[in-house]
Amino acid sequence: MFCRTTLPLFGRLALAALPALLLAELTLPTAAEAASLRPSRPSLLRQVYAAKDHGYPFARDPSEVQSLASQGHLVRLPGSRSYELKRGMRYPFARPEVRLFVERLSSQYRGRCGEKLVVTSLVRPRNRQPRNSSPLSVHPTGMAMDLRVPSKRTCRSWLEGTLLQLERTGVLEASRERYPPHYHVVLFPDDYRSYVERITGKPVVVGVVTLTRYRVRRGDTLWKIARRHGTTVREIQDANNLRSNLIRPGQVLAIPRR
Repeated sequence: MFCRTTLPLFGRLALAALPALLLAELTLPTAAEAASLRPSRPSLLRQVYAAKDHGYPFARDPSEVQSLASQGHLVRLPGSRSYELKRGMRYPFARPEVRLFVERLSSQYRGRCGEKLVVTSLVRPRNRQPRNSSPLSVHPTGMAMDLRVPSKRTCRSWLEGTLLQLERTGVLEASRERYPPHYHVVLFPDDYRSYVERITGKPVVVGVVTLTRYRVRRGDTLWKIARRHGTTVREIQDANNLRSNLIRPGQVLAIPRR
């Protein structure tokens, strides 16, 4: 799926902190495997190469996550009628294609199981990774998500079957992790976007959000500004690091627009 060529400067810098043995492995091609929910090193390597092919940076700390979000490279997942985020999730951001994936998958899941899909983790900066995480994890890029294992056997069966089917198409890599129990899913953004366009027959518009400048006028509220510019209050807050809805006349805001 991915071209195995010499890593560009960005890739070499991004992987500089990895052990030499892992770096050596990354230069080797990996054989295609049958779809499986068992974690494997070849799967991890394909995920890293995908991140490099897309030029995705690995966020080192929370400030870099916020910076990527403010530039539109990461988007917030707000929850919906068909999915919810684990309570207390500190970094509810991911690549735009991941949000599209969660929205589509959860809608089908709710229709089949009558309950919400639960997302337990999205982007995680490197200095906030769990101790048992792999040094090859692409969670810092925003490509990965963790999903709660359903308690109902029929729901588990449907979700695992769907993830395996999508893995066979080449749009993602999924594994069922034991400690703690969850499904770890890494999406390949370009492949997934092409897949959705193919099955729907419609173009998929996702990607970097552009920011325009707006000077607050008397009588403005974030809700009025968001409605006027076709965005949301939350996205304006994220783009401007606002902790509340308070704004003042004359204040200049960055307004995200697609």
